[in-house]
Amino acid sequence: MELKLSPLAKTWIFDLDGTLVEHNGYKTGEDKLLPGVLNFMQKIPATDYILIITGRELEAQTQTINFLNKAGIRFNKIIFGLPFGERILVNDDKPSGLKTSYAVCLQRNSGLADVNFVIDENL
Repeated sequence: MELKLSPLAKTWIFDLDGTLVEHNGYKTGEDKLLPGVLNFMQKIPATDYILIITGRELEAQTQTINFLNKAGIRFNKIIFGLPFGERILVNDDKPSGLKTSYAVCLQRNSGLADVNFVIDENL
């Protein structure tokens, strides 16, 4: 899967368990990054904002943040304790026609190895 994105600064919203790290791995030992996650995250420009969301309880905050920092995963904010149901993003498109929201639904624990993005200067 490839996303064609504009050169504008972006906001990335990532679920944690099953998307970036092995689902519930923290409950049975230590978190483990999924395939392609580190490479994908390192390609995100420093000007972009990264928000990680999770249903993990607040008690897992220190353990989780320490793991992400040690693993080299940059983020601006992480929100704990969210509901386990659907995550719905609602946004408006720009008058120029630029699409301003995407949803990428991955199979649990598949990682980001098959997801890529390119910056299209014409958007």
